[in-house]
Amino acid sequence: MTERTEIAQARRWVVKVGSALLTNDGRGLDEDMIGNLAEQLVGLRERGCEVVLVSSGAVAAGIVRLGWSSRPHLLHDLQAAAAVGQSVLVQNYETAFMRHGIATAQVLLGHDDVIARDRYLNARGTLNTLLRLGVLPVVNENDTVVTDEIRFGDNDTLAALVANLIDADALLLLTDQEGLYDEDPRRNPDAVLVRQCDVHAPQLDGMAGEGGALGRGGMVTKLRAARLAARSGTETVIASGRTTGIVARAAEGSEVGTWLRTGKRPQNARKQWLAGMVKISGSLELDDGAVRVLRESGRSLLAVGVRGVDGEFARGDMVSCRDVQGREIARGLVNYSATDTRRIMGSASSDIEGILGYLLDEELIHRDNLVLV
Repeated sequence: MTERTEIAQARRWVVKVGSALLTNDGRGLDEDMIGNLAEQLVGLRERGCEVVLVSSGAVAAGIVRLGWSSRPHLLHDLQAAAAVGQSVLVQNYETAFMRHGIATAQVLLGHDDVIARDRYLNARGTLNTLLRLGVLPVVNENDTVVTDEIRFGDNDTLAALVANLIDADALLLLTDQEGLYDEDPRRNPDAVLVRQCDVHAPQLDGMAGEGGALGRGGMVTKLRAARLAARSGTETVIASGRTTGIVARAAEGSEVGTWLRTGKRPQNARKQWLAGMVKISGSLELDDGAVRVLRESGRSLLAVGVRGVDGEFARGDMVSCRDVQGREIARGLVNYSATDTRRIMGSASSDIEGILGYLLDEELIHRDNLVLV
């Protein structure tokens, strides 16, 4: 059996915790559970890891705070509960992490924030900046304004998209089950826990598929999330949040829960995902120096290396990078519109703010958003 070295070596984590773990039998948020989770995530940071927490619980907390006896069905009632509960949820996390001297940040994401290319770059930049500053982001879906047609629908999917956003090494989905079983353990006491499996293995669909009883236990969304996270090379572990010290045990590579392996090198996986993500909206003509830097050094593309702009594109669009002979050498998500790129091309990064009146990024295309062709 393969050792979990990929997990033990992970340095950037997304940890998702569901409502079942955070609520105390419908009596509101379980402050002891939140405190214990915070302590575990602090321990993960002390290992030298970066951590983003994706947390459910806002609607459940709001329902209790409003004094309602049951979960409402109307969308606006649910959104109101989320608005009330989100402040309660974040206050609990802020209190729990401040005991350890760690600042938290509330990050509410909607569908457009990870699908629209400009918002994708903004969300990615914000999360990376928070991590660089040592702040622990607490992410939730923006339930107050989303609608049924565009909502993520579950925080497993949201956690996977966050893993894509920040190039996470590992995704830990904490649930009230031990992991993924080959059969429904509630029906078959001899069901076997799947310790590890390739995330794309077809037999997993039979274990967690829509037609199986486990599908109603939330494993469908967890398998989908693991496959989504795998697009950017993120390894996924599904484990019980009630297991003592589960975060540390998972992070050190212990055989807990279910490990769904990507089978790919993270950088290669992300580049493959990036290359097929969106259509090409324009092109940049690079000078020989910029071509050499991209091909040989794997560095970001700076405005100083651009000598021509073709087409009309917006921030976050995919553009083609070509040499002076017109040969395509790379593609990437551009940080400035075509209009602004024409104004700053050939200029040093230190001059961008003076030319445009603002500075979004020092790079025209960051190396993480660039793939050679």
